[in-house]
Amino acid sequence: MEMDFERCYRAVDSRDQRFDGWFYTGVTSTGIYCRPSCPATTPKRQNVRFFPSAAAAQGAGLRACRRCRPDAAPGSPEWDVRADVVGRAMRLIADGVVDRGGVPGLAARLGYTERHLHRMLRAEMGAGPLALARAQRAQTARILIETTGLGMAEIAFAAGFGSVRQFNDTVREVYASAPSELRAARGRQQAPPGAGTISLRLAYRPPLHARALLDFLALRALPGVEEVRDGTYHRGLRLPHGVGQVALTPADGYVAATLRLADLRDLAPAVARCRRLLDLDADPVAVDGTLAADPALAPVVAAEPGIRAPRAVDGFEMAVRAVIGQQISVTAARTTLTRLLKHVDHEVAAGDASMSGQQLHDRRVEGRGDLRGFLSAEELLSVPDAGFGMPAGRRETLRALARAVVDGSVDLAPGGDREETVRRLLTLPGIGPWTAGYLAMRALGDPDVFLGTDLAVRRGAASLGLPDDPTTLDAYADRWRPWRSYATIRLWRAA
Repeated sequence: MEMDFERCYRAVDSRDQRFDGWFYTGVTSTGIYCRPSCPATTPKRQNVRFFPSAAAAQGAGLRACRRCRPDAAPGSPEWDVRADVVGRAMRLIADGVVDRGGVPGLAARLGYTERHLHRMLRAEMGAGPLALARAQRAQTARILIETTGLGMAEIAFAAGFGSVRQFNDTVREVYASAPSELRAARGRQQAPPGAGTISLRLAYRPPLHARALLDFLALRALPGVEEVRDGTYHRGLRLPHGVGQVALTPADGYVAATLRLADLRDLAPAVARCRRLLDLDADPVAVDGTLAADPALAPVVAAEPGIRAPRAVDGFEMAVRAVIGQQISVTAARTTLTRLLKHVDHEVAAGDASMSGQQLHDRRVEGRGDLRGFLSAEELLSVPDAGFGMPAGRRETLRALARAVVDGSVDLAPGGDREETVRRLLTLPGIGPWTAGYLAMRALGDPDVFLGTDLAVRRGAASLGLPDDPTTLDAYADRWRPWRSYATIRLWRAA
């Protein structure tokens, strides 16, 4: 957003939570930076500066406010929505690409030189890629310090720092406290959870229609991979350094997340993917305001504010779901996917004489064992014809898709180029506009996709008195730009 002083100051003066993550308030008289909704006394105008990122505030020599925890604010919806290079870079940094491959790795993913990428990020974010990644490492370190009993050296490397000295210096600079002091303060508030478990709160901008989110995920839940139970969504994760599991429970003002990770270096990517899955960085007030301007949608928006557009923790997983879901019901697609995963379970258990594949699968389904992440592209390519349980054409589409992901010609990661990815998807056999659009919406996070040919969308439109002819409906949907993905979700719900 534009750093207009008057607009930003009014948001700070009113403590408007909607602007948390949009910008950060630097207070020069105290040397701290805050989120706009910080409950502290509003600073005087002459003592205030506004920054587009926490990294920019840190670069100006300010430390994070201990009261409002600005580093834990929701992400900016601007970077969640935008499809340009800066938006893609911000999503990849959140996913830990700089920690794993450095700035050269980030630049290579985006197709730009390091110098040009640095220039673009400095111009829009007030900080370069290294500073942005460093701010994220500091937040990861604070979470590990306050929620685990790990030693400081272990935390330093798990958070992505190159040395313990770098870790200590960064924590002191960002939080004005030594790591041991942060832990001591934590100890006075609550005891850390059990070994190997990390508990944290994922902030969002209200309102959040939690029931709609859980309903959507429960209907599509795959046994052994995910489940919704007692108001909590559980699922297995496949992460850059290993596997993990997460339990997500919506609460008032935040989503409680409990993570179990094989490698703690995966904390930041796991958090980023959970946020994307639940669409927690959205601006629901802006979305609902646009959709409610249509008299046909106004009643459902008023009845259920804060509907989100669920996304994905794994782009390839969503691609397989989309292909299998072509022209069949959600229930039928779930049955076919379950059969495919059950075959993989049998293969995994083949070398384990202590347990049959059926026993392994049943244990996961009944919640007695670990939930696993979805199969990888490489694993799908190793599945024999008999393991697919679907027409030969669809099976070959899945294999073509998996080969494209393996060789890098199709990028389904959060930072992928949306237009280029859709173009390449459409060149694959068996993938048409509906499948490519579905993936743009759920895997790539495009907020402005409308699936006018989708049968459930047409039924939902008819139930609200809207035209259900695909061509007419598609033209009508132009009034919902740039939030047509959210309109699609609402029409599905209406159906």
